[in-house]
Amino acid sequence: MFAALRYRNFRLLWIGIGISFAGTFMQQAALLWHVSLLVPENKGLALGLVGLVRVLPIVLFSLVAGAAADAFDRRKLMFITQIGGATVAAVLAALAFAGVTAAWPVYLLAAVGAAVGTFDPPARHALVPMLVPREHLPNAISLNTVVVQAASVAGPAIGGVVLAVANVGWAYAFNSASFLVVVVSLLMMRDVPATDRTHATASDRITFGAIRDGLRFVFSQPMIRSSMLLDFFATFFSSATALLPIFAQDILKVGPAGYGWLYAAPAVGAVTASAAMVPFTSKIDRRGATLIWAVAIYGLATVVFGFSRSFWLTLLCLALSGAADAVSMIIRNLIRQLETPDAMRGRMVGINMIFFMGGPQLGELEAGMVASWIGAPWSVITGGIGCLLAVAAIAAVTPQLRRYRA
Repeated sequence: MFAALRYRNFRLLWIGIGISFAGTFMQQAALLWHVSLLVPENKGLALGLVGLVRVLPIVLFSLVAGAAADAFDRRKLMFITQIGGATVAAVLAALAFAGVTAAWPVYLLAAVGAAVGTFDPPARHALVPMLVPREHLPNAISLNTVVVQAASVAGPAIGGVVLAVANVGWAYAFNSASFLVVVVSLLMMRDVPATDRTHATASDRITFGAIRDGLRFVFSQPMIRSSMLLDFFATFFSSATALLPIFAQDILKVGPAGYGWLYAAPAVGAVTASAAMVPFTSKIDRRGATLIWAVAIYGLATVVFGFSRSFWLTLLCLALSGAADAVSMIIRNLIRQLETPDAMRGRMVGINMIFFMGGPQLGELEAGMVASWIGAPWSVITGGIGCLLAVAAIAAVTPQLRRYRA
């Protein structure tokens, strides 16, 4: 179950990102709560705009970030992104402690943080296969999913307590400190191999040719292309996280502590499912069918969540959606890593960021706009239905995905 953790460099990264992601998820929950308090007169649109300001840097910089991960030392690139993330979180904390009442500085810093964070996933995902042998890569991907999902439980849950008893600035401050743990982990690594340039083309530097090569590769691979589209449309339609403050404050009336648990509930399901999959990931044969069914369950759970008026049923639906998303995430990442040569991994992840990060952020904007029009519950319900329709359409037009096996 823990084969990948035998390798010191991977173990250091695994511990570091676990702590760092706990801070990141705490900050994400705190930022939405913060905005809902700063703009109480139109919460739906205000919360949706958080997704917009986060997605714009992703669209602008993700292709460059992917090329950078293939052109430069991936560990050094991660070092820079962690320092940048710590700085942004520290400034947010300073604003919160100073009692700033305007929302625009929070939006601006959310955009800057997203811009800095855009350069982290390509470097981090492309670094992992360099730290473990290929035969242990499925185990490494599963373990990474477990620790990230565990962090997404702990972060918002602790954040909910912080929001209930203290200034929101403390959540930002913890996140700032958590980035430094990754910095220490990176500094402690030894003998990290260089990027395999066997299949390199224009990846010796950041050029339009390198970006074009990455785009050509991704969209010429049916499995990589269809998994990215499935990820994008599912999260675009079913991304209801931005509306959780409305459910906590106005519909379920559970306050900040209940909000923390609502925000953490998907991760509770995700960490349970991903932990259960650790010993079995490499043994799953019908990977395409598993991916399709996982995303369909994700959409169905979202529909029931929209109808729910019970705190406990809502928690259950959110946990089920998180479990299905974790299964989907593990299969998607495994397919992409195994189907991509090392010299192309950074660009593949950079392109994928537009889908797996752009989908949820644009989905938050869509959810906020629909919530302002017909209310938060119907925004969630129609989004879940949209997810189910998207799954059916992609499965129908991509037979390679339906038939994909280990």
